[in-house]
Amino acid sequence: MVSCTEFIPLYSELFKYIESKADHDAVIRYWEYISDTYVAERLGQIVSEKDLEGCWDYWAKALSEEAADFVMEYDDEKQDFTIDMRYCPSKGMLLELKHMEPYWDYCGHCAVLYSRILDRYGICSESGDANVDQAQCLSRHYIEAK
Repeated sequence: MVSCTEFIPLYSELFKYIESKADHDAVIRYWEYISDTYVAERLGQIVSEKDLEGCWDYWAKALSEEAADFVMEYDDEKQDFTIDMRYCPSKGMLLELKHMEPYWDYCGHCAVLYSRILDRYGICSESGDANVDQAQCLSRHYIEAK
């Protein structure tokens, strides 16, 4: 069986290819398509059942399966959930490859894939990408106080 990590360089190259044939907006439309067809089913189902707590369940499983170095915090009272990605194995792999350069906005796919779904359930998302060149990022998901 081929591991999903084997496809990470291919994804990066695909994003480059799409942009070379069209533009960055075409890459974003591709990410939106993935969000609407694949992520919506998985993330949407758990969030529709458990709201913000569903985000916790989804990412706890997904990031553990990816062997990411991360810390998650959930504040039930504030309805606030954060992921401190201390080391993203996908971006980390791309940064270590000597034969290719990662797509310049590789990490942008996360914000598009997930916020698009969470918005449907009233969950706001923010992404901090200041350290993506060190395979680190911070994301926050929350329900605005009414």
